[in-house]
Amino acid sequence: MEKISILNSKEIKNILKLVKERWEAELNKKYAFLMNPKNKIFLVNMDISRIDLNNLRINNLGLYFGEIINNKELRLSIEGSQIIGPLAKKNVLDLSEEEAKDYMKGTDLDKKTKDKGFMIIKHKDDYLGTGKSNGEKIYNYTPKERRINS
Repeated sequence: MEKISILNSKEIKNILKLVKERWEAELNKKYAFLMNPKNKIFLVNMDISRIDLNNLRINNLGLYFGEIINNKELRLSIEGSQIIGPLAKKNVLDLSEEEAKDYMKGTDLDKKTKDKGFMIIKHKDDYLGTGKSNGEKIYNYTPKERRINS
């Protein structure tokens, strides 16, 4: 069983710093942040502090927000991109309808960007997740079970 830990204020500040640096977004601090041993971040209601997690067998808890990679990058989940996307002032890539359809099928996109790194992917008002740009191509991180078939 995985051990889920509640993050302390220093660890939360690091996550908020990664969000601020990458997307120039200010995340509301009304959430408690949890992390599993695989560096996956989950958001839960602040009332989680009332529960003793040590005596519970829990596979996961809360909303999957993203993953910390090498302690210096944050790859947002689809839900994480939907939370941060409307707040983001940079590194948001708006796709055409055809590109969005391809992206949702799991296709990497041949699309040039001025910045490299994780980008929030959107189409109109819909946030589709996070892809990673190398400047020439956007690599798709949509899980296979969440891709559309057609």
